[in-house]
Amino acid sequence: MLEILQGFWASTGFSELFKFNTELFGLRLPGELIMIGIACLFLYLAIKKGFEPYLLIPIAFGMLLVNLPLAGLMAHATESENGGLLYYLYQGTNLGIYPPLIFLCIGAGTDFGPLLANPRSLLLGAAAQLGIFFTFFGAIFLGFTGPEAASIGIIGGADGPTALYLTSKLAPDLLGAIAIAAYSYMALVPVIQPPIMKALTTEKERVIKMEQLRSVSHTEKIVFPIVVTLFVSLLLPSAAALIGMLMLGNLLKESGRVPLLVNCIENSLMYIVSILLGTTVGAKASAEMFLRAETIKIIILGVIAFSVGTAGGVLLGKVMCAVTKGKINPLIGAAGVSAVPMAARVVQKEGQKYNPANFLLMHAMGPNVAGVIGSAVAAGMLLLFFG
Repeated sequence: MLEILQGFWASTGFSELFKFNTELFGLRLPGELIMIGIACLFLYLAIKKGFEPYLLIPIAFGMLLVNLPLAGLMAHATESENGGLLYYLYQGTNLGIYPPLIFLCIGAGTDFGPLLANPRSLLLGAAAQLGIFFTFFGAIFLGFTGPEAASIGIIGGADGPTALYLTSKLAPDLLGAIAIAAYSYMALVPVIQPPIMKALTTEKERVIKMEQLRSVSHTEKIVFPIVVTLFVSLLLPSAAALIGMLMLGNLLKESGRVPLLVNCIENSLMYIVSILLGTTVGAKASAEMFLRAETIKIIILGVIAFSVGTAGGVLLGKVMCAVTKGKINPLIGAAGVSAVPMAARVVQKEGQKYNPANFLLMHAMGPNVAGVIGSAVAAGMLLLFFG
């Protein structure tokens, strides 16, 4: 009877839970238990606090599942044995399938009209990519390799799918840490951006009321995704997957011919891919991969990247404000990061805080959309150099 009980105990995850230990604040603790605790913390933030619940819940639960001893959900397939469930689902991320599909969904749900109405928004979106390249050099200085530094720097674009796509190609071992950093900072846009926006602008600039955007023709909206796809893909073939899917989604939307297809992409497909992407990305955050000094560096570099990106957009907004003699509110530059449409909403909220008659949302959507395109182009450049 005792042998039966011992055999049963040895077959449970409880018996394995304390085999991998790690140092945390001077204490020896089981690594998997720490990761399960972190997963539960993220679940709390997503469910109780509402921080990016559509992605943070799957990511956190993926973290929880992969750190369950003996479950083998991320076990690699061999000639004699099948792999775990999450291992097979993860191939969509590993092969670069899920992120472009997310871009397809974003394109189908995004109006490029504000960008077309004010083409200068492209400059603000480009300026907000400053955080990517600033952090790239910071990561190189801290000892990361070129491909790793490129993957860390892309966090500054505040574009989760792009960060996952690039990291899966260049530094898959860092995928868990980079994904959690990228999506955590995307969720914290309303917390991180306002202090930077306030610090870099004057009260006189913050109250500037911008003129209503011009009306954009249907022809312009049809031609734009085609032209962008051709130009960017020919210039940077490595960016074709992301840009192509983004523009395909937008073209389907603007064509007006396939409303049922657009509705499916915007809703059903978006949620399905989000579940698969989030869960399998979280499954890369095993204790062995996540509890390393590099993870802390990535978290710190990530917030620097995001902050510098926000600052870059606002500072160029100030320059454009001066050049146009006060016709552009510099706050819209903060929307140059790719967190669509959250960053634009933050700009709207901050603008109305200082001038209740100010409606900056549509003006901010231009840089916001430009930021999505800019981060994809930046990823294509980094993939070209380090891929």
